[in-house]
Amino acid sequence: MEENQLFPVFFKLHRLHVLVVGGGNVGLEKANAMLENCPGATITVVALQFLPALEELTHHYPNITLIQKSFSCGDLLGKDLVIAATNNREFNYNVWEKAKCSKVLINVADTPDLCDFYLGSVVQKGNLKIAISTNGKSPTVAKRLKQVLQEAIPDTLDEVLNKLSLIRDKLKGDFASKVKKLNSITDILVRPESEGV
Repeated sequence: MEENQLFPVFFKLHRLHVLVVGGGNVGLEKANAMLENCPGATITVVALQFLPALEELTHHYPNITLIQKSFSCGDLLGKDLVIAATNNREFNYNVWEKAKCSKVLINVADTPDLCDFYLGSVVQKGNLKIAISTNGKSPTVAKRLKQVLQEAIPDTLDEVLNKLSLIRDKLKGDFASKVKKLNSITDILVRPESEGV
C-alpha cells in the first residue's frame, strides 16, 4: 500500500524568488496562496495574458511582477521555485523539462507525477501554521480538514505560543533539561480531559 513519502518543509518565501508560468485562474490561485502566507514573497508571473484579478495583485503587493511574453528558458535564471500553472498539459510538461534541466524545483498544477513539491492547504492561527497534504490524491479533502482545524484551534493559541517563547528564552541549563521543562509546561495541552486540571 502506497504511503505519503513527502517531507514537510516551510519555505521562507521572502528570501526566495518564485516563477509562476500562467496568468489564468490557476496562476492566480497559486500566487494568491503564496501571498496569503507570505505577503513579502517575490513572485514573477510570465504569461501571454493576465486575468484582471492578477493584475490587481500588483497594486497591493510590490514584489509581484507580471511579464507579458511566452515562457522561455531564460525565465528560470535566478528563480528558486517554479509553478507551471497553465491549462495546457503539453506546455506545462515543456516548462517541467526546462526546470529540471536548470535544477529548479517545480510544481506542475494538477499533475502530481511532475511535482517536486505541493502547495498544501494551510491552517494559520497567528504564529502556528499547519500544512495539510494528501500526497496529491485529494486537495478537496485537504481543504475540508483545513476548515475543521481552523474552527477547532482557538484564536488564543498565539498568545500561548508567545508566552512559551518567553519562557524558553529564560530557561537555564542544557538542551535536555530545557526540553524536559518545556514538555512539563506544555503537558496540559495534550492531557486527556478526564485527568482534569
